[in-house]
Amino acid sequence: MDKVVDVVDVSMNYHTLEGETQAIRKLNFSIANGEFVSIVGPSGCGKSTLLSLISGIIMPTSGKIFVNGKEVTGPSPSVGYMLQKDHLFEWRTILKNVTIGLEIQGKLNKENQEFVEKLLKEYGLYEFRNYYPKQLSGGMRQRVALIRTLATKPDILLLDEPFSALDYQTKIAISEEVWLILKKEKKTAILVTHDLAEAISMSDRIIVLTKRPAEIKSIHNIQLTCDFRTPITCREAPEFRVYFNKIWKELDVHV
Repeated sequence: MDKVVDVVDVSMNYHTLEGETQAIRKLNFSIANGEFVSIVGPSGCGKSTLLSLISGIIMPTSGKIFVNGKEVTGPSPSVGYMLQKDHLFEWRTILKNVTIGLEIQGKLNKENQEFVEKLLKEYGLYEFRNYYPKQLSGGMRQRVALIRTLATKPDILLLDEPFSALDYQTKIAISEEVWLILKKEKKTAILVTHDLAEAISMSDRIIVLTKRPAEIKSIHNIQLTCDFRTPITCREAPEFRVYFNKIWKELDVHV
C-alpha cells in the first residue's frame, strides 16, 4: 500500500481550568494514495481534532503523524482543509477568493493563474468568476471553497463536515459533485461527518471511533455493487443498508 497518511500511536490531551482531558488515545491507521476515507463517531469524540492533527495545526501529545513519508511538524501545502463554512471573503470576487491561498503562499504566477481558470471552467464556475459570494447559492459557494482548496495543488484534502450547512437536496447534489471532482483530480481525501449515509456513499473505507477519548472501534472496507459508482447511485446498492445498520449499531449515540 502506497501510504499517504500514517498515524502512529497518536494521543491528544487538552489542558483546561478543570484539568487535563484526553481527547484521543493511541490511534493507529494509514491511508493510501487516492483513497477516500470517512471518520465517524459520537459527537465530541475528537473527529475534528484528528483532522487538525493531520493538518499540522496542532501537535499530538504523543505519537507521530506522517504525510508523504515526512513527519508532520506544522501546516504544509501538501494538505488542504475544507471546513463546514465556506469562509469566502464577501468583498472579493469568486476569482479573487479562489486565488487567495496562492497569494498567501506567494505562488500566484501565470502558470497557477491558468490552472485556477482551468478549474473554474471545468467545474462550471468560470462565468461567475467576477461575481461576489453573496450572489451565489450555498452549493455553489461550497464548490468555490473546494476549488480554492484545489488551487494550491495539495496531495490530501481534509473535509470537516463540508456539507452539513446545506439543505438535504443540495447536500446530496454537492457531495456528488465534490466526490466526482476529487476522483477526477485523483486526490486523497479524509471526511469527518455525522451523516452515516454520506460516509457510506462516498467512502472506500470508514473508520469508526469510540466516545472520548477516541479509540478506533472498527474499520470497514466499503464494497458496493454498482455499475457506475457515485455517491448517489451507490445508495441503491443492496449492501448499502447492511453497512448502515452494522455501523449504526457500533455507535453508542446517534452520529
